[in-house]
Amino acid sequence: MKELTSYNRVAGYLNKMFDLLNQRFFENTLSRPTITIQSTPKAYGHFSLRKDTWISKLGSTHEINIGAGTLSRPIEEVAATLLHEMVHYYNHENGIQDCSRGNTYHNKKFKEAAEQRGLCISHSDKYGWSHTKPADELLEFVLENDLTDILLNRNEATSFQIGGTGTHSGGAVAIGTKPRTSSTRKYVCPCCGMSVRATKVVRIACMDCDEQMIEA
Repeated sequence: MKELTSYNRVAGYLNKMFDLLNQRFFENTLSRPTITIQSTPKAYGHFSLRKDTWISKLGSTHEINIGAGTLSRPIEEVAATLLHEMVHYYNHENGIQDCSRGNTYHNKKFKEAAEQRGLCISHSDKYGWSHTKPADELLEFVLENDLTDILLNRNEATSFQIGGTGTHSGGAVAIGTKPRTSSTRKYVCPCCGMSVRATKVVRIACMDCDEQMIEA
């Protein structure tokens, strides 16, 4: 796969990720929304409750947005953000009110639904059960589908990145802060180029070439 360094390629990749997550965690019950990449100060993403957020002659859709200034985080964290918003989408479609206080405070119904679908959820005084991290099931999903990091990010020198993975987080840090290291690692055979991913440092060899694989 070509590196994700262009806006159009990244937009298509997010739609692919949505389809894979929809199949794995929602049994393909969610129709594809319009997935956008826009600036979202102090947030990693959002889900629009209005179904007519986007309209065309073919109909209307909800919107899921991924923050343009947060794309270059490790791919498992981008996947966790997308999955977080998909949980909101699922709850909305099934009449489950998972937020209050102007749809910012995440209640225990959101926590329960999210933790059933590969996410770890912790509490924030301001935003409730909103702080999101990928659980082992989501990490395995990233490995199984060979999802790769997005190498594109909007330069938002006057905006913020947030220290968690969920829609909201408590402490903001400057854009120049060094990004966190990915939880997954890619190993490549120096002879044939075969690659595998792992969630920890491993010693692994290519049996075809009898060569130790090198971390990319």
